[in-house]
Amino acid sequence: MKNNNLVGILLFLLLVFSCSEKQKLEEKTEKTAVTILIQPFKDIKSENVEKVAAGIKKVYPNIQVLEAIDFLGNTYYKERNRYRADSIIKFLNSRTKDGFVTIGLTSKDISATRGKIKDFGIMGLGYRPGKACVASMFRLSKENSDEQFYKIAIHELGHTQGLPHCPEKMCFMRDAEGKNPTNEETDFCKKCKAFLINKNWKFNSI
Repeated sequence: MKNNNLVGILLFLLLVFSCSEKQKLEEKTEKTAVTILIQPFKDIKSENVEKVAAGIKKVYPNIQVLEAIDFLGNTYYKERNRYRADSIIKFLNSRTKDGFVTIGLTSKDISATRGKIKDFGIMGLGYRPGKACVASMFRLSKENSDEQFYKIAIHELGHTQGLPHCPEKMCFMRDAEGKNPTNEETDFCKKCKAFLINKNWKFNSI
C-alpha cells in the first residue's frame, strides 16, 4: 500500500514538473518570436501589398502591414535611374526595434554593389541575419508578378532569419545569379524549412 502511494506521489510530481517545463518552453518561444512588419512605399499598389502579405501570413502569422510611406530621395542613383537597396534597408533597419523585422516593398528599380560592379540591378536585398530587407517588383514578369513578388519577399525574409542561399533549384532561397528563376521555385527545401520551423515559422497550411 505504501509503495502504491509512493508511486502515485512520484507520478504527480513528474506531471507537475512536465507541465511547468512545457509552460516555460512556450513562454520562451513567445518571447523569441519576432513580428514581421510589412512596410510598403507609396509607389506600389495596395493590391500587390495585400497579396504578398497574405502569402507571408500563411507561413508566418505574426505580421503587421504598415501605412505606406514616401520613397527615400537620398537613395536615388541618378546615373542609372535606380535606387540603392543597401541604403533602403539601412533606413528600415534604423526604424526597426528589437523583436521586429521590416520588409520594404516597392515597384522601383533597385540595385547594390556586387563584386566589381558598382551598381548591379537586383530584385531584393536583406541583412543576414538582420532586422531589415527590401523586395522590388521592377524586374518581375508581368503575367504572374504577384506570385513572383511573394517569392522574392519570402526569400529576403529568409535571409533576415539567417538563411544563406541554397543550392536546391526549387527552393525559395536559391541564388538568382542575376536572373529571375522564381518560376522554377516551388517551396523551401526540407533543410531551409526545418531551419525556419526552429524560428517559429509554420508550414502546415501549405
